[in-house]
Amino acid sequence: MKHIYIYSLFLTLIVGLPVHAQIGQYRSELALGGSAGLVMSQVGFMPEVPQLWHQGFTGGLTLRYTSEKYFSSICAIVAEVNYAEIGWREDILTPTDQPVINPVTGTPETYERHQSYIQVPFFARLGWGRERKGFQFFFQAGPQVGFFLKEKTDMSFDINDINLAQRTSKIVAQDTKSVEHRIDYGISAGLGLEYSHPKAGHFMLEGRYYYGLGDIYANSKRDFFGRSNFANIVVKLTYLFDVHKSDQTIK
Repeated sequence: MKHIYIYSLFLTLIVGLPVHAQIGQYRSELALGGSAGLVMSQVGFMPEVPQLWHQGFTGGLTLRYTSEKYFSSICAIVAEVNYAEIGWREDILTPTDQPVINPVTGTPETYERHQSYIQVPFFARLGWGRERKGFQFFFQAGPQVGFFLKEKTDMSFDINDINLAQRTSKIVAQDTKSVEHRIDYGISAGLGLEYSHPKAGHFMLEGRYYYGLGDIYANSKRDFFGRSNFANIVVKLTYLFDVHKSDQTIK
């Protein structure tokens, strides 16, 4: 129930921006474009699984509607549809922080799960600075939904020959489990810098963090994992061009 309340709060903020637009300086501006960048991810397993950051590509379409300028804050709604390569990368070490050597292959044991998702975030956005020409700092936050597409595994050992004796962590149930919950959901927030030009469009650099409220595996009392939620760090570049601008003079 706590997750539902958090989600409802963000949806209220997003839906409420256009209604609130009557108070400030009215805007009706639509911009469309795309983005691309790096996404780093981990899964919050409980029991804990030691991990490094999995790295992958993310990119897709972006739509922004600017509704008003309220005092110095430029208010907008942003929606995206992104393809994202996420997953997890295990940190397989001995108690002395040495690589675990597989007895059959004689090489260090490594494991990485690659998962592809379509991620759809919705943001309430506040910006401060120039709208038409110059720089603008912005913050945006809101809910995100992800739809699982496919997955694959890169591992340097056979699961039947795993070296559990030397491992610090004995948790390996995740290595053979496929995704059980194919829809992911959570909260995303980011900070960024935008440069706008009246003819060239809008160029943005953003850092973003996503915290999953759902789990990729079942989490009932009879299941092995009590939690298995995603955490993503995203660094991306976005370009938008104006589809519609407000009539009034704006700097």
